[in-house]
Amino acid sequence: MEQLTEVDNTFVQMESNRTPMHITPVIFYDQSMAPGGNVRFKDILEVFRCNLHKSKIFRRKLTGGTLGFDTPYWIEDADFDLEFHVRHIALPHPGDWRQLCILMARLHARGLDMRRPLWEAYVIEGLNEVEGLPANSFAIMLKIHHAAIDGVSGAEIISAIHSPEPDTPLPTPDDDWQGEAPPPLREVWTNAYINNLKRPVRLITTVSELIPNVRKANRLSEERGSEEHEVSRQKTRFNARVSSHRVTDTLVMELPRIKKIRQCVPGTTINDVIVTVVSGAMRKYLDARGELPEHSLSCAAPINVRQERNSESKGNQVGVMTIDMATDIEDPVQRLQAVYHNSLNSKETSQVVGTGVMMDVTRSLWPQFANITIRAATLAADRDSLPMPIHTVISNVPGPQAPLYLAGARVHMLMGLGPLVDMSGLFHAVISGMGLISINFLSCREMMPDPDFYKQCLVESYDELEQATFLKEKPRARRKKKA
Repeated sequence: MEQLTEVDNTFVQMESNRTPMHITPVIFYDQSMAPGGNVRFKDILEVFRCNLHKSKIFRRKLTGGTLGFDTPYWIEDADFDLEFHVRHIALPHPGDWRQLCILMARLHARGLDMRRPLWEAYVIEGLNEVEGLPANSFAIMLKIHHAAIDGVSGAEIISAIHSPEPDTPLPTPDDDWQGEAPPPLREVWTNAYINNLKRPVRLITTVSELIPNVRKANRLSEERGSEEHEVSRQKTRFNARVSSHRVTDTLVMELPRIKKIRQCVPGTTINDVIVTVVSGAMRKYLDARGELPEHSLSCAAPINVRQERNSESKGNQVGVMTIDMATDIEDPVQRLQAVYHNSLNSKETSQVVGTGVMMDVTRSLWPQFANITIRAATLAADRDSLPMPIHTVISNVPGPQAPLYLAGARVHMLMGLGPLVDMSGLFHAVISGMGLISINFLSCREMMPDPDFYKQCLVESYDELEQATFLKEKPRARRKKKA
């Protein structure tokens, strides 16, 4: 039995029919190398069955609520049923990319059963007409609740069901596993009483450490002065209450070409290039509707604060950095340069304040108070008079570059979908792997009724940036001297 952390508990409390709080990696496979060139569903079930012991996430569920006075507990589910969690479906006719996007959006919009282990896997067949995929491909869409993983620790599940070679034998299933009974109510409430005695002391310590850091950050901002780029706090169409309907699509790029783009501006990172592509797309999309703010939009970029020596620590280990996206700059190279400098400033500020400051504050609050605060902040932000700190989320998770296999089928491409919440109705999940990098956007259907157009904006933004950096890099031809 293990108690849920306060940070992870916020994701449980934010769960609703409109805002399911799961992360969804989508993995595409080429089964031409599998025995007989075909992977059967029972083979995939066996892979999961033989690897359940590699991650606690697979078989544990939540229990032991205390009406918000403390966080619930993870216990091993004595009624665990693998075939409930691993499901087999086929892509509806006509089986093309658009139909796949519709299917992924619908599956992602459905919440998980919070009474069971918080994950589901959909094995999707019928992808023969999907452009860009090898013939006879299939996909696995893996939904995992954010309370169970963050973007980085999610690699644990992905690595658990894959092997580095196509013919690696399956491990022996763990026959010693046993389910657990829910903890006695007396124990749950006793722990809640003790934990709530500790929280005020923890809060005082956290605030006392935070105040001088905030002062340092303010001085740093004052020193930058006019160098600071003016950021819009105006709401966009994506800063509103989300519905239960989702739309999604993906831009897939070659990783070496992204690396070539960043070489144009010394010091830039792959993430800077991605932010520049997204900012160009949002600029185009909003400008086409006459909704582009005069000043720049900003994005929230989750960052990993999981220390190497503590990589197996409990719960989510993630902070958030806010980046000015320079959407008020039309020239793509100049925008990339601005994003690079803005990212450096944001990193410097985050290091001064502390990248895990929100985690520390959340751990110090009573769960019931934290839940009320989150709901109150969301309702307050819905008022037009209040400023908007972010306009989208861009989550960049590096994936595996070395080949991976499942039941002999080779991983061809990875994608992903993130959660939407009120006031944040546009999410960009960026995943790299197998020499490719994808920008997978997710939005509310009412906010983005035309995902095809936003996909076009992403494509045009990327093409313009690549072309501009190519022209900047290309040396001028020398003129021949006259005889």
